[in-house]
Amino acid sequence: MENTSPDTRVKAGLLLAAALSLTALWVRRRAKKAEQKFPPAGKFVQIDGVRLHYIEHGTGPAVLLLHGNGAQAMDFVGCGLVEQLASRYRVIAIDRPGFGYSARPRDRLWTPKAQATLMRRACAELGVQEPIVLGHSFGTQVALALALEAPEWVRGLVLISGYYFPTFRLDAWLFSPPAIPVIGDVMRYTVSPLLGKMLLPLMLRRIFSPKVVEPGFLQHVPPPLTLRPWQLKASAEDGIFMIPAAIAMSRHYREISVPVEIFAGEDDKYVKADQQAARLHHQIEQSRLHLLPGEGHMLHYGKSRGIAGAVGAIVATEEVVQSIAEKMQLIGENRSEGEAAEPVAARSAN
Repeated sequence: MENTSPDTRVKAGLLLAAALSLTALWVRRRAKKAEQKFPPAGKFVQIDGVRLHYIEHGTGPAVLLLHGNGAQAMDFVGCGLVEQLASRYRVIAIDRPGFGYSARPRDRLWTPKAQATLMRRACAELGVQEPIVLGHSFGTQVALALALEAPEWVRGLVLISGYYFPTFRLDAWLFSPPAIPVIGDVMRYTVSPLLGKMLLPLMLRRIFSPKVVEPGFLQHVPPPLTLRPWQLKASAEDGIFMIPAAIAMSRHYREISVPVEIFAGEDDKYVKADQQAARLHHQIEQSRLHLLPGEGHMLHYGKSRGIAGAVGAIVATEEVVQSIAEKMQLIGENRSEGEAAEPVAARSAN
């Protein structure tokens, strides 16, 4: 068998480079078309050099919504949760860095802790203080990071389908290549969107199982946006950071002092409720566990009313505690005034 000549290898290399370039142009064009077809629905705020997209509805006590990996803020519109909450609360749902229409600069590692810091600064810019933080899936890690880093700032947590303790996750490693420098850049603009298009229906069926994939999700989190190269990178990075974050934060869950409502589907095929939600409940004293039979990872699509009720329970608890504190303060003030008046009365009698 004859060896391939140098000229043939050069020509093959040039053809491959041309094919990759054309594919990259096609992928980028498709991504831009997707953004034209599904434009941003909210507003933008610039924080620490990061342009964040957010949606806001309602007035009242603040509720911050943090979506999961591969999704975006509009996920909470699709499931009806924004509408449920906006009748009583000021609801802010932010596209986490790299998702939806938020930027994800390459000058830092976007761990849950780093994202939590950015979310807090964004809320400060928007005039939001002491929100109830609701997170779904990877968003629960950002919510927990907020409660651990700034406990005085968080009013309470609502955690849905979260990953809290380290386990072996083959999927995290299988989907990590798009995050690798250089190689990942090539993949994200060539083969990754094509593979993603083929695998996405299967992945969606898995996360929605045992229910069917909700049309509301596909409408508000359209696959063409999910498969943009920059969002594929964000998803891959989140998957890489998920296990180390669980290792680091799980040592400190007992320190969380705010009310916590934990939701998990008993039929979740992505995270096991007994290994994650039930275990977290045992570590956080002031938590309540809601184990829902017949529900999977995307339980917020079928149980949005119950989740909204959990937000209301945290607000009601805080109001009761505040009322008791105010009454105790008033009693203390009246007692002090009475003690101060007794010597005066005694002197008058003498």
